[in-house]
Amino acid sequence: MHRLIIHATNIHQGGGRALLSALLEAVQDDYQTVALLDRRMVPPANMPENIEVKFVAPAIGQRLSAERWLSRNVDPRDVVLCFGNLPPLFKLRGRVVVFIQNRYLIDNVKLDGFPLKVRLRLVMERLWLSGRIANANEFVVQTSTMKNLLQLITQGRAKVRILPFVAEPAGYVRGIPQAERQQRDDFVYVASGEPHKNHRRLIEAWRLLAEEGLFPSLCLTLDEARFAGLCRDIDIMRRQYGLKVKNMTGLSHQDVLALYKKAGASIYPSTFESFGLPLIEARQAGLPVLASELDYVRDVLDPEQTFDPHSAISIAKAVKRFIGINEQPLPLLDAGQFIAFVLANGE
Repeated sequence: MHRLIIHATNIHQGGGRALLSALLEAVQDDYQTVALLDRRMVPPANMPENIEVKFVAPAIGQRLSAERWLSRNVDPRDVVLCFGNLPPLFKLRGRVVVFIQNRYLIDNVKLDGFPLKVRLRLVMERLWLSGRIANANEFVVQTSTMKNLLQLITQGRAKVRILPFVAEPAGYVRGIPQAERQQRDDFVYVASGEPHKNHRRLIEAWRLLAEEGLFPSLCLTLDEARFAGLCRDIDIMRRQYGLKVKNMTGLSHQDVLALYKKAGASIYPSTFESFGLPLIEARQAGLPVLASELDYVRDVLDPEQTFDPHSAISIAKAVKRFIGINEQPLPLLDAGQFIAFVLANGE
């Protein structure tokens, strides 16, 4: 009997953790499975007892030991699912499927804004991925945008398939019928604080709204320990302009799902994503979505309002449209009126 070997030694938080937990819970009881997990990863309570777990410390030496374990122990009949974006370091005897969910590794985007340690890690992982493509039989992504980006790297050297999955797919729709749409002014943005999540521009949009006398509420989900500087700057803006912005830190996944049910709409100004799981979860909660007019959004749903994520003005205008405040038309003049105003010397 062949085995399923889940190689996920670099996943322990965020969306990756949620997907990995769902995967571990879904393994059949009668299937021989080995899971190589980050020591910081807490296995789900409902994980089948037949899964053999090997915990790996988050250190270079331990990660390399896990790679060597794979090279020595994988048999030709085994299926190895690499769930941490990277192919195996060594060529394995079994079938290797690599699940990629980190767009930074396959998209040619600048890494400005990240701490030096994170930038170095991402550069090394990009090199690892591009240099070990031959060690994978197949790559799996979740959207057509990700597939197109990855195929530019693989150049036909490995198959790339789209297999989107979530913990619970029920209730997902692309759009909300007009009759069911809400137009409340309480928004939620479920996201961590990396630069591409675009929190600073979102808060700038809230400042612009405040200058017009509009104070919609906004709930964020930033980890105050990991993103202390960002949280501090947001708090300064909140106090300076009277913004109705709060941050809910340390939420579990169940807490996040409950948060969706209390909100009026989800706003998502991220500049790029590999999948955009919070968009799907917002839809499953029945929320209208205001999001960036970018391919990764259209891959998964049709938002009620869109905006240019690089423009705080565009974000603010989308919020105004959603809550039913229309922009006034330009006071257009005809040519004769224009000349009359010019000749009036500004009077």
